[in-house]
Amino acid sequence: MIIVQVAGGLGNQLQQYALYRKFVSLGREARLDVSWFREMEKKDKEIITTKRKLELGYFDRLVYETCTKEEKEKLIGSEGLLGKLRRRFLASTVRWFHESKMYHPELLEFEDMYLSGYFACEKYYSDILYDLREKIQFPKSNNPLNAQMALEMRNCDSVSVHLRRADYLNPENAGMFGGICTEAYYERAIKMVKEEIPEAHFYMFSDDIPYVQSKFKGEEYTVVDINHGKDNFYDMWLMSNCRHNICANSTFSFWGARLNSNEQKIIVRPAIHKNGQIFIRKEMEELWRGWRFIDSRGQIQ
Repeated sequence: MIIVQVAGGLGNQLQQYALYRKFVSLGREARLDVSWFREMEKKDKEIITTKRKLELGYFDRLVYETCTKEEKEKLIGSEGLLGKLRRRFLASTVRWFHESKMYHPELLEFEDMYLSGYFACEKYYSDILYDLREKIQFPKSNNPLNAQMALEMRNCDSVSVHLRRADYLNPENAGMFGGICTEAYYERAIKMVKEEIPEAHFYMFSDDIPYVQSKFKGEEYTVVDINHGKDNFYDMWLMSNCRHNICANSTFSFWGARLNSNEQKIIVRPAIHKNGQIFIRKEMEELWRGWRFIDSRGQIQ
């Protein structure tokens, strides 16, 4: 049995779900483990900077099977002392895989394994994206402005632009994720799209609306400020309704682009996702087919 741990925010949850669906498509017995969210609820609120919830349940038609405690323990042992002793002294009996790089080609050959990681690399599930778009269905929003904006997006040369700032400016995150999607990155990405689509209209999505409003002025920009709180996930749906997508180093906007069914779409992402990564053009073009890459200096890679 394959068990994929579900953890993190919405974009990461969708990646873990996508990997689960990939194993199902290969005929493997697969489950999701959602216990991470129960553990998060037990922790002291003061030591958690970002509270995460299981958001897969927000979607219509998203069917999946979760593992039992016994199925999980069979692969990696219990959470108590006996499980810790097993993992330390009987490591050969433990079937626990930890993601350590962007892409693990051996991963899809596993038969019995507990998988921990974010699995952002599109190569894992690029061949089933058509199926994932059918399964990842957003429920109808109670806010009519969402439907109005989606219709507007579908009827123009729309481009979503995602700027993630709030949590990436925090000291605990800035070292890993900060300084990647710079002003130079967005300026070059927007310029590149304009060169190919002169009538492009840019829909700006961000967790820092005042910043976006101060930086992107003019008739070619629309700042999207409709969804808040739990409804924030409708921003991903709106991104997917745009014809083209400029992403942040954020799996949230990666999925906005992946759920976009336009076969002629331009999709742009930063050359690296985290600081410390090294961009290797040949590798990235293979792992992220069809995507375009721009670095923090505004250079097309």
